[in-house]
Amino acid sequence: MQTPATPKKSRHTLWLVLAAALVLLVLLIRHFTGNTIFIHTATARHQDLISTLSTNGNVEPQQDFEAHSPIAGTVEAVYVHEGEHVSAGKLLLTMDDLSVKAQVAAALSTLRAAQAQMGALQHGGTQEEQLQLAAKISQARALRDQIASTLTALTKLEQSGSASQNEVATTQSQLALANITLQNLEQQKAQRYATLDQQRGAAELANAQAAYQSALDTLQKENVHAPFAGIVYSVPVQPSEYVQAGDTLLKLADLSHIQIRSYFDEPEIGRLAVGQPVTIAWDAHPGRIWHGHIVRTPSTIITYGTRHVGEAILTVDDADGVLLPNTNVTLTVTTNDLQHVLTIPREALHTDGDQNYVYQVVDNQLRKVPIQIGALNLTMVEVLSGIDEHATVALSATDGSTLRDGMTVRSIP
Repeated sequence: MQTPATPKKSRHTLWLVLAAALVLLVLLIRHFTGNTIFIHTATARHQDLISTLSTNGNVEPQQDFEAHSPIAGTVEAVYVHEGEHVSAGKLLLTMDDLSVKAQVAAALSTLRAAQAQMGALQHGGTQEEQLQLAAKISQARALRDQIASTLTALTKLEQSGSASQNEVATTQSQLALANITLQNLEQQKAQRYATLDQQRGAAELANAQAAYQSALDTLQKENVHAPFAGIVYSVPVQPSEYVQAGDTLLKLADLSHIQIRSYFDEPEIGRLAVGQPVTIAWDAHPGRIWHGHIVRTPSTIITYGTRHVGEAILTVDDADGVLLPNTNVTLTVTTNDLQHVLTIPREALHTDGDQNYVYQVVDNQLRKVPIQIGALNLTMVEVLSGIDEHATVALSATDGSTLRDGMTVRSIP
């Protein structure tokens, strides 16, 4: 009856033995390691160090053209489609221009009238008026000469007693009146219109010229031509469509010369410099990479949403017409590209004020060593001085302990 209990008793004894062995193992570890801390380490080594910054930006053509309807009217014809490459001067779109041509004709008529009026003001009247005035002056001069001749004759007759003094006086009055009439007519010819009249006429002429030029400009805009060679990337209207004044008719850009407007957070601005290389990616074309460089660094800080950022301008060096205006792209700027420099993991770097240091492992002990650093990225730091290649530096303790100078340690993989 006792035989079945024997295996159960044996298993209990086995567990006691294993527990005792585990306790003994812990005691042995503590005996041989004392206060030793297990740590992760790394080795200082030479390698290439590339530092980058990432952000996003918007594509902008360096040459961009938007055609807008000059007046409310109907689209007559569209001669291009989106994505079409056009040469400079090509007719792209026309509007129904009958009403505008009528405006041009009316403005031209008004201009001609204003020019005629100004010519009359400058030359003493119209040609007909000038001829009439010249005839009056001629008549007045002839009458004056006749009266003067009569006066001369009467004066001689008065001396001989053949004419009375009253006749001479009457003729003298007539001569004075004739001279005044002639003088007034000649003055009217020389300065028929007052300065104010000429100023008013000049203003009316200027207004008529401006109205005519405006009508011509409107007529020209009714026929949209390409101002430069490029790609038509937007045509939001169709033939026979009625549009309001100012509505967009089409958009054209030279997509072989584009730039990107980007924003970098304030702490990153100091790392930017003109000429730094940039790689550009667009989600619409996975795997495609374009290249460019910074042409303008931020000159001020602005608020962009909840961020404080600086605006930078980048040019695309290998634009091929694929990147479209207003496209949102991802940018990676290479701020440093150092070849074969001494580096350590960034996790090994400690900072106290303006002093940088590492804990170097020497004979299983930590030694606080000041170092000078150069460039850095998210994972690595360039070491300029303080430690040599192959130096072992501490990263962190496996149990989360704080590293201290003089601490006894043991490295683990």
